[in-house]
Amino acid sequence: MKVHEYQAKEFFASYGLPVNPSVVCRTPEEAVAAYEKLGAPTVVVKAQVHTGGRGKAGGVKLAHNEREVREKAEAILGMEIKGFLVDRVMVVPAADIESEYYVSFVIDRKSKSSLMMLSRAGGMDIEAVAKETPEKIVKIPVDPLLGMPDYLAREAAFALFDDMAQVKQAVPLFQRLYRLFVEKDASLAEINPLIKTKDGSLKAIDAKMTFDENALYRHPDVFALFEPTADERKEQEAKEKGFSYVNLGGDIGCMVNGAGLAMATMDMIKFYGGNPANFLDIGGSSNPTKIVEAMKLLLSDKHVKVVLINIFGGITRCDDVAQGLIEAFQLIDIDLPIVIRLTGTNEREGRELLKGRKFHIATTMDEAGRMAVELSKNA
Repeated sequence: MKVHEYQAKEFFASYGLPVNPSVVCRTPEEAVAAYEKLGAPTVVVKAQVHTGGRGKAGGVKLAHNEREVREKAEAILGMEIKGFLVDRVMVVPAADIESEYYVSFVIDRKSKSSLMMLSRAGGMDIEAVAKETPEKIVKIPVDPLLGMPDYLAREAAFALFDDMAQVKQAVPLFQRLYRLFVEKDASLAEINPLIKTKDGSLKAIDAKMTFDENALYRHPDVFALFEPTADERKEQEAKEKGFSYVNLGGDIGCMVNGAGLAMATMDMIKFYGGNPANFLDIGGSSNPTKIVEAMKLLLSDKHVKVVLINIFGGITRCDDVAQGLIEAFQLIDIDLPIVIRLTGTNEREGRELLKGRKFHIATTMDEAGRMAVELSKNA
């Protein structure tokens, strides 16, 4: 789960990280009032959307007076950045920057620990730095049992700074950022850039955080900030109904019982040159109501041309699943081709029940994959 920069900064401030005061505005008039309130001669008007690259897209602008604040806010509000519509801006005093740095904590699944990443080449082009000059990025694994003790924080500080004045400021800053990262179950806590001002002080002038959605039940303050996209809202609704759903943008809708089988089904579709529209694991139920809800979820994606239902009957018998499918499709009207593959307990009985109906019946996953891809290309 992502949050906006201003929301991440609020978390930063609550943990004692150095951030400048800011005001969030939804109209040009509010931006002008914020400029007056902040009392800074120069401010930055920043688009607040759940994506990076705002500066390059024109969503970050300097303003030196009320007229410019209004003009910049009018220009940014309503613009689209990477598919996200800007409905609010943050007005913040401009910083007197001498140099920029990059600091973040992420989850490193390979080492099963947190990973601290630092670079003296912070700023808008950090992605290019990571791609073209990866040696400029320092990576420090953080043992979850030790956390961020003083010696490790000093090691990180010396990786960024040569002057002891900045090292002394950086040590508690890194420790607080790590504590925020862990205590809020974040998957990313990033400062880009962390700046050194002309007077030698360190400030976080940008903030980015994402959170583990599986841990949101422990953090109602974080969950309260959830602003789902259309796809995320659909995934949340599916979760509430007992499904696991992820939109993938293809044209072959998949309904499968079991996460591993769902992954194999998507691989099969790709192998034969097709594009899965989604990951949808409906679990082990043959309940017609659940199947109807799953179909409604699939059909809400207008890109779907074919539906592939791939069921392995273990404890759940294939004839029960087949009967559930028949009852479900009596309740919903669908004119798309439907490929069904049933394998496992009572599979023959299940296929017999489906014979003579409008379904395309496959006996193997290979056959089902080829059939679904061919139908999608002819649709």
